Amino acid sequence: PPPPPPPFQAEDGIRDRRKSLVGSEMCIRDSHHSYSCSVIGRQGEEMQRDYWSETCRDYRDLPSPALVGRTAGERTLRRLGTQRLSTRETPVVFVAEVARSLFGNLVNAITGSSLYRNASFLLDHLGKPVFPAFVHIHEQPLLKKALGSAPYDSEGVATRARDIVTDGVLQGYVLNSYAACKLGMQTTGNAGGVRNLTIEPGRHDLAGLLREMNTGLLVTDLIGFGVNIVTGDYSRGAAGFWVEGGEIQYPVDEITVAGNLKDMFMGIVAVGNDVDMRGNTRTGSVLIDRMMVAGA
Repeated sequence: PPPPPPPFQAEDGIRDRRKSLVGSEMCIRDSHHSYSCSVIGRQGEEMQRDYWSETCRDYRDLPSPALVGRTAGERTLRRLGTQRLSTRETPVVFVAEVARSLFGNLVNAITGSSLYRNASFLLDHLGKPVFPAFVHIHEQPLLKKALGSAPYDSEGVATRARDIVTDGVLQGYVLNSYAACKLGMQTTGNAGGVRNLTIEPGRHDLAGLLREMNTGLLVTDLIGFGVNIVTGDYSRGAAGFWVEGGEIQYPVDEITVAGNLKDMFMGIVAVGNDVDMRGNTRTGSVLIDRMMVAGA
């Protein structure tokens, strides 16, 4: 038998992960460094909270702590002075750090365990359009310093770059060996999930998306877990800003945004070029043509 592995060691944010592969011990060393700051602001009797964080593989790529704190403070101040919003149907922009949760719902719906249990709103959608034709979604597991990068998945299967959605059409599922066997397919090297899921950006930054939307809701925060992957029904608490004439007018909170993920995916008008690199899903802000917003 092989000798026992050495004791786990961790130093300065570096951790060792040992994975068994064909009877031998392999060691991956990876790193994760971050700053975060939460701030509470007060105006009269009103209190609001917001935060900001930065994370990266290489500590030398971190911005200064002062910048993180200042960004958190500015984000908190702009949330003071909230107004109520009446119930309406309106276009919605999800900022980049919130938009990645939309594509997390996509991954959940095309993961093997959801498919072989018949518990997905995207059953039998392989080779069918699920997004507008301009949408391109792919994995890039070998990007240098990216937070989702890895040479192999948690079963030891080599990872590879691949398209998941091309020209709006679903090209592949997210499968480990067990799920692939259940479905009569081959593993896609996704034991443990996708790696650096990338949504190709468009030509607009966030300000450009707001101008294209003209009037609608900018969502900067989502609350709760009101997503049904079986039916695609989507309903989550939200906070953000009301936009008119392409310009932010005032902050809003205590609202709910609702729709169905099939309609929301097909209703994507544009993906911004303000790509958030701080996670495993790399996307810009997303403009959706219409959603139901429940308010006062």
